[in-house]
Amino acid sequence: MSGGPIWEVAVPVPLRRVFSYEIPASLGKPEPGARVLVPFGRRRMTGVLLGPSRALPAELAVKPAIALLDDAPALPEDLLGLLREAAAYYMHPLGEVLRAALPAGTDVVERGKRLAKPRISGRLERIVLPTAEAASALEALVRRAPARAAVLQRVVDLGEVPMSELRAVRADASGQVRRLEADGLVAILERDRPPDPFLTTIVARDVPPVLTAEQAVAVAAISARLERGGYEGFLLHGVTGSGKTEVYLRAVDKARELGRGALVLVPEIALTPQLVERYRARFGDALAVLHSGLTERERFEQWRLLRSGRVHVAVGVRSAVFAPVERLGIVVVDEEHDGSFKQERGFAYNARDLALLRAARAPAVAVLGSATPSLESHRNAGLGKLTRLVLAARATAQPLPEVDIVDLTRHRFGPGGQNVVSGPLYAAIEETLQRGEQVILFLNRRGFAPGLLCTACGEVRKCSFCAVSLTLHRRPPGLVCHYCGAREPIPERCGACASPDIEPVGTGTQRAETVLADLFPNARIARLDRDVASGRSAEAVLDRLRRREIDILVGTQMVTKGHDFPLVTLVGVLLADVGLHMPDFRAAERSFQLLTQVAGRAGRALRSGKAIIQTYSPTHPAVLLARTHDFLSFAAAEAAEREELGYPPFGRLALVRVSGPDAGRAEAAARDIAASLRASWQRLGRPPVSVLGPAQAPLAFVQGRHRFRVLVRSPSHDLLGKVLEPALPFFESPPAGVHVRLDMDPMSML
Repeated sequence: MSGGPIWEVAVPVPLRRVFSYEIPASLGKPEPGARVLVPFGRRRMTGVLLGPSRALPAELAVKPAIALLDDAPALPEDLLGLLREAAAYYMHPLGEVLRAALPAGTDVVERGKRLAKPRISGRLERIVLPTAEAASALEALVRRAPARAAVLQRVVDLGEVPMSELRAVRADASGQVRRLEADGLVAILERDRPPDPFLTTIVARDVPPVLTAEQAVAVAAISARLERGGYEGFLLHGVTGSGKTEVYLRAVDKARELGRGALVLVPEIALTPQLVERYRARFGDALAVLHSGLTERERFEQWRLLRSGRVHVAVGVRSAVFAPVERLGIVVVDEEHDGSFKQERGFAYNARDLALLRAARAPAVAVLGSATPSLESHRNAGLGKLTRLVLAARATAQPLPEVDIVDLTRHRFGPGGQNVVSGPLYAAIEETLQRGEQVILFLNRRGFAPGLLCTACGEVRKCSFCAVSLTLHRRPPGLVCHYCGAREPIPERCGACASPDIEPVGTGTQRAETVLADLFPNARIARLDRDVASGRSAEAVLDRLRRREIDILVGTQMVTKGHDFPLVTLVGVLLADVGLHMPDFRAAERSFQLLTQVAGRAGRALRSGKAIIQTYSPTHPAVLLARTHDFLSFAAAEAAEREELGYPPFGRLALVRVSGPDAGRAEAAARDIAASLRASWQRLGRPPVSVLGPAQAPLAFVQGRHRFRVLVRSPSHDLLGKVLEPALPFFESPPAGVHVRLDMDPMSML
């Protein structure tokens, strides 16, 4: 050893500990947050320096680091502190947490016997094409490798597909494409990628509008806190169309005026283009945009603009909460209730909660905005942890849309005998089109029909790899699993009884589009869901609606959030019951939020709007109170039920998810974990913590893996952590073939 200082290093491995390495003086001066190349077993890995090691046993052999990789730390001090706290809170390996906060291109990897930075894709994009043998090989591939077959089917159906779009649909698409290429079933070519439209289109500078009285009060409160400095969290509770974005713009402008940086989070990429355009119109191009639709090089360049201090405003989706904004003054979380702020894979963080933590640590101002706040944020405002600011009226002169409920038990069939568009909704669409106005119809089911039913024996065709029914698609034709992507040809006979009497059951967006074309032959109809659009192509569809090239747009949640279309005066919910009765304690809350948000797309400009909700559950509180836009009554009723059961926001949850290809092995592992947790509970003196399970997950079989779960419920996070601590070794070294994952504060119970 050369006698250099010993530092703690976080290495991106699934182990909940850090490692000590000597930093030879010849490498330079180490700094916390800087990247370092270290030997790890037989590999060399990129870690992050944390700080000098505490006293080590004299007999412990410490290896020297190989290289320091940064002149200035990749993770600034404030962000490094946030990430360390987040790793402790979510009980996730620190090395993996730090890697999640860094963009592609910051790792150094081994290639053979040499070290290199990974290639960062730039203006060239990779296109996947089917070969002549692809179509004929599909049937055999479905049986042998269904995941690979699903990718190949999409390539065959579309003719050519950008690799980025395949990855947006399937996380394992890159690996599947490599195997398909090796089998001679696809070819890959590279061509110039069009530039990112979010930052290359010309946007005229705007003139800030006159604020409403309520907006002025909100802006004044936020600005006053920015001037005083320090942390304060605000809940901006504004009805749909009340002008929350204008409040955000004024607050960000105030932060910039004070020489501070700003971070704005939005839930989905579909919201990003319109929002970025608003920010560019106000502030020019002095902002960074961070979202999944960018190439790796584009994301890296945006990150570098922020890290260098050349840009001080960042707008982006969930992962932008880690953006290295200097001198952070304000953090905005738009649509804070949205579930997409929760990362479901790997490091399972909630970006909304981390945004509050980041603001508190800065210290900076945090603004959470929503027309339908989460019950957690609503309660925090009631407890004084957030300052509530209310925008009770729309920014225009128009009132909130009138909402009618259509009882589908009474209106079972509409014109032509179909059961998609009821008579009242049909009449409203016809009147709207006659006035030259536009319609949005929402249905949270893609495909043609959610199932294929044999009317002779009652068999529903199910996925061989997931415990769910296969969805019927007409364009392109096939049965598709929306969980694993497996695809099968549409059968002519029932697989159970060989009867030819098989028919679609239920309705998806494809069928709705077909029915609408029959009912309104002169209308221009378009569909927006993941089957036809993702990322940039989604914005193209929305642009057509803005240009009045579409009369009726039918789609999934992509049509419901954050969009302003002046001539959309009618919104219809084709089936409000989708999701209303899911086995999840948040089902009613999500349904209320969704119905309120989609109704809010109507009448946002100078013309009044109307919404029609079709449902088989017309007396359900989530439906009745969405009709009157009555959030406070819904929140009070829902909170009373949650408090009685000890569910959030009145308790804390941790969900241990266990899965494996062998059901017995996975269930045994879940039993062992539950036993360990109960033993921990006993040792702690039986605190008020419940360990429930193990139980089979509601979706018991997904992607060829049997799924079990153990739920831990506690009145506080501290107690939760104490009970969970002894089970952490199970997560790091589960039985062979078994995957164990800890989800703190889970958003989905499925």
